[in-house]
Amino acid sequence: MSFEPTRNDLFTFGLWTVGNPGRDPFGHPVREAQDPCRIAAKLGEIGAYGVNLHDEDLVPFGSSAVERDRIVSDFKKAMEDAGIVCPMATTNLFSQPIFKDGAFTANDPRVRAYAIQKTMAAMDLGVELGAKTYVFWGGREGTESDACRDPREALKRFRGALDFLTGYCEDQGYDLRFALEAKPNEPRGDIYLSTTGHMLHFISTLAKPERVGVNPEVAHETMAGLSFVHGVAQAMECGKLFHIDLNGQRIGRYDQDLRFGSEDLKQAFLLVRLLEGTAGGARYEGPRHFDAHAYRTEDDEGVWEFARGCMRTYNILRERAKAFDADPDVQEILAMNTDADLVDFRAGYSKDRGAELRAMDFDAAAIAIKGLRYERLDQIMTEHMMGVR
Repeated sequence: MSFEPTRNDLFTFGLWTVGNPGRDPFGHPVREAQDPCRIAAKLGEIGAYGVNLHDEDLVPFGSSAVERDRIVSDFKKAMEDAGIVCPMATTNLFSQPIFKDGAFTANDPRVRAYAIQKTMAAMDLGVELGAKTYVFWGGREGTESDACRDPREALKRFRGALDFLTGYCEDQGYDLRFALEAKPNEPRGDIYLSTTGHMLHFISTLAKPERVGVNPEVAHETMAGLSFVHGVAQAMECGKLFHIDLNGQRIGRYDQDLRFGSEDLKQAFLLVRLLEGTAGGARYEGPRHFDAHAYRTEDDEGVWEFARGCMRTYNILRERAKAFDADPDVQEILAMNTDADLVDFRAGYSKDRGAELRAMDFDAAAIAIKGLRYERLDQIMTEHMMGVR
């Protein structure tokens, strides 16, 4: 069986991912900066569906309008020649010194206004390139010293910025959905709205919640010590999974952005199973974006081996998940532990249902001694992941 990617797999990479030069806080770049047009061509060669970008990934900060238009025109042609698209765009609101205290939540009103202005221009760019999803990651929206502002005021500022930008989006007639990306820390000591759960509640307070969803990232939820699969499932269950960032991460570490599946293979397997709906749930139909980068040890060839590895691992896990859920032993165990509710709780409370439940007789001791065979289920899953079943 071939696990080589095709356009139908909807795999995407950011210019900042395969274009990462290997710089880190302790060392200089180890690879040459790549031209965005070359990146588009290479992604087309290896079977990717699309390329995503921050504004500054494509158009250098401070470029003139003439230079901006030339760069964008060349990049659009490069994407067309490569047979790829730009499904998602975002704004860099964290690299420039002006954002040292945040962007939308900064105390200086000039910074807040500039951040919104920059985002409006970046949205224009994204739409021009064909993007349908716009991601917001608040990389600098946080603090090292909470004495600097009331966090409630920060949330009000963040809400006001998003409400303004959704208004701009509608006024321009843009067919864009917004996706909010959470992270607990780094580069700030603490980042506001630090998990997908935080974001899902925050969305309910916005003026246009129907236009806003989430963009969960494996590394970010893992940094918080949480199950990424559970966070994604919650987003899917409430119809808010608008985009997703796939990578690898060791728990308790800085944001590593490792090759997808290179760490915690079981969580990666369960995530692919969830996204692909092999257990019977609804399938995620959006792009599978790899927000990761090659090891600093790699040269240019190694970067593209990394990209192929992300896609190949996903496709292998998809086939393993299909085999697992089709396994008769798995189906037997799941069937013996799953049954319809004795009372239809989803229909809500009624006096009759309450009386029906109160009248039921349960032998708690007998129910408690029943073995559920989850050890066997987990071992079967392990064997499928290892390719021996």
